Amino acid sequence: MSMESLLAEISRLHFPRPPATLAQVAAFEARMGWKLDEDLRAFYLHCNGATLFAPLPDVNYHLLPLERIERARAAIFGRDEDSAGPATHYCVVDMQDGDYVLVDVAQQADGSYPLLDAFHETYPEVERIASSFAEFLEKALRSGNRSFWLSTEPLEG
Repeated sequence: MSMESLLAEISRLHFPRPPATLAQVAAFEARMGWKLDEDLRAFYLHCNGATLFAPLPDVNYHLLPLERIERARAAIFGRDEDSAGPATHYCVVDMQDGDYVLVDVAQQADGSYPLLDAFHETYPEVERIASSFAEFLEKALRSGNRSFWLSTEPLEG
């Protein structure tokens, strides 16, 4: 499924925030020291964050707005120190239970950052759950609001 059709589905059936501006994206990239990949850039220019399936606070998938993206070690442990995890892991989805979905900005392949499951009790140990943000979105949108990488039930649709 194309990123364009995934974004249209988010607008039609879910809870997107207003889009980020090009200036907000540039300021984010300058502050973070890394550039959004093509999928993430398309997402943030379409909507600066979103919730899937339900509005806040009753939501599993909270796709964070640019201003809420931070290093995973700071989000999970409250400290941005090398002993708490890699400096290249950034939270992009808050699963609302202390767990996050991360991008690893050091592992870009074919122009995309991989997405990783960060279970707060075992972080910095992570599991790769998608090779791109588009793949993650497609699986999340078919998940029936379950953490698709943990579910043993087949995905919808």
